[in-house]
Amino acid sequence: MNYFTEDSIWIYLKNTDKPIIIYGMGNGADKVLNLFKHYGIKCSGVMASDSFVRGQSYNGFTVQKLSYFKETLNDFIIAIAFGTQVPDVINHIRALENSYEIVVPNVPVFGSNIFDDDFLHANAEKIETAYSLLSDNRSKAVFENAVKFYYTGRLKYLWDCTDTKDEIFDNVLKLSPTENYIDLGAYRGDTLQELIEKAGGFNRAVALEPDPKTYKKLCLYINDKPNVTAYQKTIWKNDTTLYFDNKGGRNSTIGNNGTPLEATCIDTLCNEITPTYIKMDVEGAEKQALAGGIKTISKYKPKMNIAAYHTFEDLFELMLIVNAINPEYRFYLRHHPYIPLWDTNLYCV
Repeated sequence: MNYFTEDSIWIYLKNTDKPIIIYGMGNGADKVLNLFKHYGIKCSGVMASDSFVRGQSYNGFTVQKLSYFKETLNDFIIAIAFGTQVPDVINHIRALENSYEIVVPNVPVFGSNIFDDDFLHANAEKIETAYSLLSDNRSKAVFENAVKFYYTGRLKYLWDCTDTKDEIFDNVLKLSPTENYIDLGAYRGDTLQELIEKAGGFNRAVALEPDPKTYKKLCLYINDKPNVTAYQKTIWKNDTTLYFDNKGGRNSTIGNNGTPLEATCIDTLCNEITPTYIKMDVEGAEKQALAGGIKTISKYKPKMNIAAYHTFEDLFELMLIVNAINPEYRFYLRHHPYIPLWDTNLYCV
């Protein structure tokens, strides 16, 4: 694979003569602006969707509508700095591409590494090894386009690696109503519901959700499902107590401060259930979850659906970890509709 036919997004934005407008004003935009300072990139303004603009200030900029920049600037680049899976918002961004240059300066959900030239060179061997492990041409195309999207920030690569979940569930996972399911990061029960819809049900399920408010909603969801047991716990490499930052929902993470929370591991959960299918979307703790499931993964080889986007390394390192635990796995990579490359999953069968 040749990743270097274009400049990295950071080099491109540093050298462009066009004004750069940040689209967004949340945590992602904070990270992008910090990296702009690091790379010496000038930001010329901040915009938001029309319904969010109320004259507010963000990082020293007055937040403006797109129409303001259209009237005041001859030409400019829009840098997307938020995440969305809402179809109308994705379609809106695709429509903007017809009139404006759109880029996505990718920042990690967790960690501090940036997907630039130094990152690519440092991880070249791992990237090539992971690529060689993929089991079908579509996975290899997704992987290559994902690397190019991370590096260049060009949406054309994101569109070229996006698929719905139907194909992967129907042709790769091939789940049945007899599955014994471990749901790590169960949220409000959305992936339990997904399993019911895709497989027609399941035999037994154990679900973990650490956030207390979300856990209550999960319990309400499973109230009429006697074959599900839910725990307000987090997953880790061993049984221990961790601290949990209760930010609410999908933003809640393990940290150095916060509420003490019981943590368990996959191998311990197997005293309660012998899994045939494991889903893990555990906000950057996927490596620790795998480390706590070595016996289970080695012995039972459950199908796995692993979030592979919380750090840039997840795209290739999670595959290498699973392969080292059990080399009998076949690996498939898919990205489902989301801007940026969130909801990118490694499927192990």
